[in-house]
Amino acid sequence: MKHPLTVALGADHGGFELKQRLTQLLAGLGHRVEDCGTTGKDPVDYPLFAAEVARRVASGRCELGIMVDGAGIGSAMAANKIPGVLAAACYTEALARNAREHNGANVLTLGAAHVDTSLAEAIVRVFLAAECTEERHRRRVQQIRDLEAGTAELSGEDVRRIADRVKQLLAGGQGATRPALPPAELAKLIDHTLLRPDATRSDVEKLCREAVQHHFFSVCVNPAHVPLAASLVRGTSVKVCAVVGFPLGAQTSEIKALEARRAIREGAREIDMVINIGALKGGDDELVLRDIRAVVEACKDGRALSKVILETVLLTDEEKVRACELSMRAGADFVKTSTGFSSGGATAEDIVLMARTVAPRRLGVKASGGVRTYADAVRMLEAGATRIGSSNSVKIVEEAARLAGGKG
Repeated sequence: MKHPLTVALGADHGGFELKQRLTQLLAGLGHRVEDCGTTGKDPVDYPLFAAEVARRVASGRCELGIMVDGAGIGSAMAANKIPGVLAAACYTEALARNAREHNGANVLTLGAAHVDTSLAEAIVRVFLAAECTEERHRRRVQQIRDLEAGTAELSGEDVRRIADRVKQLLAGGQGATRPALPPAELAKLIDHTLLRPDATRSDVEKLCREAVQHHFFSVCVNPAHVPLAASLVRGTSVKVCAVVGFPLGAQTSEIKALEARRAIREGAREIDMVINIGALKGGDDELVLRDIRAVVEACKDGRALSKVILETVLLTDEEKVRACELSMRAGADFVKTSTGFSSGGATAEDIVLMARTVAPRRLGVKASGGVRTYADAVRMLEAGATRIGSSNSVKIVEEAARLAGGKG
């Protein structure tokens, strides 16, 4: 990570002096520091400060975290209790490099009683510069993260498994008069969406309350609402998704990437970006690829999922296939049908085409735009969607519950 970072920095009383030195080091390197305390040498409990550092990293508010106590061990244990955090206690530069490159650590803990200032600074420099880029290491890090399933978040594999189960049950001929799986399982496939330009703070608060109540996968909001949404769903299984380049996709790649990085820093765990539609239709595939890749790289740096919005209503089938292929080349996690702000939305035919095209790379497929009823959602899942985006999410799950003979 060579770009300026936002780093959460904390310490207990034993690590206070070293924290102050590291603050100066980080500022000198051009990074932004969020000081999580403590503010002096009076005795304090290190787990509280380690947890605060970890929460800021887990939320995406900070890209990396550093915590200093006497030994570094207890703070690593405390930080690792926060889902989304991989904390490592490091006493040498080699351990710091290994923690980042092999294990994807995002929080460094230091023992002030075991490293002097010069060694601590060297360790921090290595930790900030190294990245986990080798595929074999990334695969093992994902296996570690998958162990968190059942705590705060669903893994991508969990979602695919649920979606596969939906398709199996729907294929069993139960039809749209009765839900093919419990409404709670359906909710885990839904991004609860609010992208209206006139959305107010109270609208966002209502969206988040509904998402937490019904256990939707995420809330999908415009970038300006990310900090509020992140604060409202923190500590729950609900993620924050932000849209960038929205709704036209006509911004430059640099602006889209900047939007993505800021949204991730403020708490977004997923980014839905609109492609440069005109460039695709004009045959400038290299521009489209660079455009997508800029946002994908921002997402990978911030450990967020990336979804590529095609705006299928404006494309021919050949253009839809090319857009999917470019998304795969760029390393995206999902392709998505629509913004919901053009002349049409998701169709089952488009989902079939997109799912077939991205099958070799196992990208997810998000159906969005015009998914207003339980029957609409069923059609999209039957066609191959693995995620649903809708502003009518509550109506969909309540309808599913009624059909199941339960309560919404």
